[in-house]
Amino acid sequence: MKTIPLILALSLPLLACANAQLPGVSRNDPPGNAAERALDRAAGTNTSGAYPLQSNGLPGNPPGTAAGRAVDRAAGTNNSGAYPLQSDGLPGNPPGTAAGRAVDRATGGR
Repeated sequence: MKTIPLILALSLPLLACANAQLPGVSRNDPPGNAAERALDRAAGTNTSGAYPLQSNGLPGNPPGTAAGRAVDRAAGTNNSGAYPLQSDGLPGNPPGTAAGRAVDRATGGR
């Protein structure tokens, strides 16, 4: 009869663990994992679901990622969709990129 208390004593930690929350499943834990959330913070995206205000097209977050918008600003393009006035062929932006036009001027192209 001494084996029953021993079995209960040995199984108590297992029973205690059965009620514990698994990592990443807590109600207080935001969506996605830590790596996805870090990527979202760095890139200005919402792939993890933890940053809904960073979704594309919201007033505080124009289309594209922060990196894509930076490339658009530097190159004079509109690949991200955030700078429609920088689209090719508009009065304020002739065809091609600013860098491409500079190369054309320097090499006598077009």
